[in-house]
Amino acid sequence: MEPILIIKTAALGDVLRTTSILPGLKARHPSAGIVWLTANAARDLVRTHPLVAEVETIDTKSAGSVEAVTQRLAAREWSWVISLDDEEPLCRLASRLRARQLSGAYEKTDGSRSYTRDVAPWFDMGLLSVHGKTRADELKVQNQESQPALYARMLGIEMGQPRLVLPESSRARAAELARAGGWHGNGPLVGLNTGAGGRWLSKQLSPERTVDLAGALARELRGRVRFLVLGGEAEGPRTREIMRLASIHPCKPDCIDAGNDHALLDFAALVGECDLLVSSDSLALHMAVSLNRPVLAFFAPTSAAEIELYGRGEKVWSTAPDYCSYQASADNASLTTERLLDPALRLLRAD
Repeated sequence: MEPILIIKTAALGDVLRTTSILPGLKARHPSAGIVWLTANAARDLVRTHPLVAEVETIDTKSAGSVEAVTQRLAAREWSWVISLDDEEPLCRLASRLRARQLSGAYEKTDGSRSYTRDVAPWFDMGLLSVHGKTRADELKVQNQESQPALYARMLGIEMGQPRLVLPESSRARAAELARAGGWHGNGPLVGLNTGAGGRWLSKQLSPERTVDLAGALARELRGRVRFLVLGGEAEGPRTREIMRLASIHPCKPDCIDAGNDHALLDFAALVGECDLLVSSDSLALHMAVSLNRPVLAFFAPTSAAEIELYGRGEKVWSTAPDYCSYQASADNASLTTERLLDPALRLLRAD
């Protein structure tokens, strides 16, 4: 067996989309036993994947956790360590392992962080870029290659697709909620995941624009459509505002509050119930891609080019000068109902 270690811990959506490298790695190394090191919160996103033999978890904020994991992994000899995070503890860990090949970020003998040349196409655009932040930001804006394509090219493998394998218990809970709530049967079910947590406010569509889009879809489809309002644990007030606005909108879009307290894979199963997901650049987007669901994704502060939809979706991005600036205050006013409506209708009619 050729043991391969993947180090990828954050963020949750990035962990999930990085599973796109697994089919290519396994095809190139059929006898490989693939071990994934990730954050505790991300464990469920990789533990059920059939190509992952083992999952190790780490708390990078805990020196004890980092040392314990390092010692366990350092006791083994790795054929290939693929280090895809730039945090200091993880770079240091990667440098302490016995590996015949290292690709990715590591700590140099002087304590500084660097990355191997084979992964330069990705890390040149990041915080560790040898070109400096200004040039890294320019390269990110100029880049037109998706992350799965970039990773595959760097690692010398075929590009694969992310995959999220849901346990039957999560599927059953989602199916029961759908049955009890009568989600299906009145045309398509459109998931609305238009928030993005607290950090990236400019990734979001406002509740007003969200409801306006739902109303426009309801009008075009003559009311034969339902909307599942999705969001994370902190987005309860936002969901309630969307529900309130929908109740007074002239088109009265039929919105369903999906709740905001679901376990990670239960939430993914709700995404899997949707005939179309309308989403910001967020975890739900990557869940939809991994579950092979149609998705309409919109972008303002982050790169649309990095996201691969595998022919199952469409992307709409900001036309403002600060598009892809990775600024929380980026202008997203050009993400209008008019620009989102037509691709949403195309996807619904094609599915």
